[in-house]
Amino acid sequence: MLSVRLNRLLARLTPARSARLGGARPVASITFDDFPKSAWVRGGAVLAQYKVRGTYYAAGRFCGRTEDGTVFYDADDLRAVAAAGHEIACHSFGHQPTPSLTSKELAQDAARNAEFLKPFLNGQPLESYAFPYGLASPRTKKFYASRFTNVRGVHPRLNSGRADLALLNAMSLETRCWNRDEILRAIERARHDHAWIIFYTHDISDQPSPYGSTPAMLSEVLDRLGEARIEILPMREAVKAAVG
Repeated sequence: MLSVRLNRLLARLTPARSARLGGARPVASITFDDFPKSAWVRGGAVLAQYKVRGTYYAAGRFCGRTEDGTVFYDADDLRAVAAAGHEIACHSFGHQPTPSLTSKELAQDAARNAEFLKPFLNGQPLESYAFPYGLASPRTKKFYASRFTNVRGVHPRLNSGRADLALLNAMSLETRCWNRDEILRAIERARHDHAWIIFYTHDISDQPSPYGSTPAMLSEVLDRLGEARIEILPMREAVKAAVG
């Protein structure tokens, strides 16, 4: 447990791909980790109502499976997500904490997930990655920084000023830590500071898991972003807009 906390701290304190975010406007991204099927069936329907596109982080191991009561995406869902203009992104293949893997194992896992996702990308490269469980280390940050244009963690802050594109901050929309006032304040700060605000969740359901959100919660965030006139873009497009 101590090593996990130490890795988290060192990962935040050791930039691997520092960049000045100088976008002319604020930008937001809505992301779904692990890709439960409901993130597409329910979450995708909410995004469609607002005419915005999100980023779906897929771990190949979950395709077509049900684990611990969660039904995950299948190949048809991947095709539908891509056809609707959303971004399919990488969440590793085995969904293991990256600090626990050797560099050789990281490379094998990355190659396996890239090969798995290739048929669903319409010729586009994989540009975005999110650390499973949000766990990173200086070594694993460096590994992924050279392979993706942007890499996301789970540290609950905005991305503004000088940011580390190898460990971007993100705000949780999960029911276990839902804080409406904090989210509203963060959106207002993002508007004022021309920051990049990233949100993440997992399943979308009327009765979500502790790691998921209700459709109403997702809609509320999209409403507030619309009121603040913050454009919502998939991660691969938002990073270009944020860097300017």
